[in-house]
Amino acid sequence: MISFASGRRIISGVPLWRCLQQITRAPNYRTRAQLLFQSQACSALMPARQTSTNRLLSIRPVRSSASRLCHSDSQGTAERGQSKEGFSLRALTQAPKPALYLGFSGLIPFLSAPILMATTQSFYPEIAFAQLVYGASIVSFLGGARWGFALPAGSPAQPDWMNLGNSVVPSLLAWLALLCRDNIAEGALVVIMGLGLSLHYDLTLLPGYPSWFKAMRTVLTLVATFSLVATLIIKKFCLEKKIKEIQD
Repeated sequence: MISFASGRRIISGVPLWRCLQQITRAPNYRTRAQLLFQSQACSALMPARQTSTNRLLSIRPVRSSASRLCHSDSQGTAERGQSKEGFSLRALTQAPKPALYLGFSGLIPFLSAPILMATTQSFYPEIAFAQLVYGASIVSFLGGARWGFALPAGSPAQPDWMNLGNSVVPSLLAWLALLCRDNIAEGALVVIMGLGLSLHYDLTLLPGYPSWFKAMRTVLTLVATFSLVATLIIKKFCLEKKIKEIQD
């Protein structure tokens, strides 16, 4: 029953404004209860989230270190690949001028012999033997260069049995080629063998040589080898003459 007393509305003896105040406060009580429940739930879930985040944080340094290791390994393999890679003929542009000029001028005795015999269309044993002697001296020089490369302190080539022994082999081949005075073909083949073996040592066995030196050694060895082969071809197809007979 609603009754009016002193200008105020009363429901069942309770003022209307108190009823409205309770109705408006009821949702606030529920929201506070919900917030309390949510806070308790969050506090219960926080350790699990912290542990998960801690795990993620503990994993991140491992990933970064693993990536650094992979990066360092890739750099190491790249460096090893570059050291094992051979060279390029473009590296000749980086060669010092004295080494470049002296190296290619050393081909003159190799090339002059077959050119002279080809122009006269005759094979001269004395000229061929002079070419053979020069080739043997170059082979011996290459072996001595490797010996000198292994001796200084801090050299990448250690003065062990392999490096020093391989340096002696070209000198022995040069001596064997000089014994073939009466057979130019056999002596030339021994010199070619010594040039190829020396090039193999310089490119694969001994580390530390610059790329321009490897490129120059390759070009010089190929030209010297072709000059000796040209002399052998002239010996086979051209008439043999002796310089003494021509002078007489």
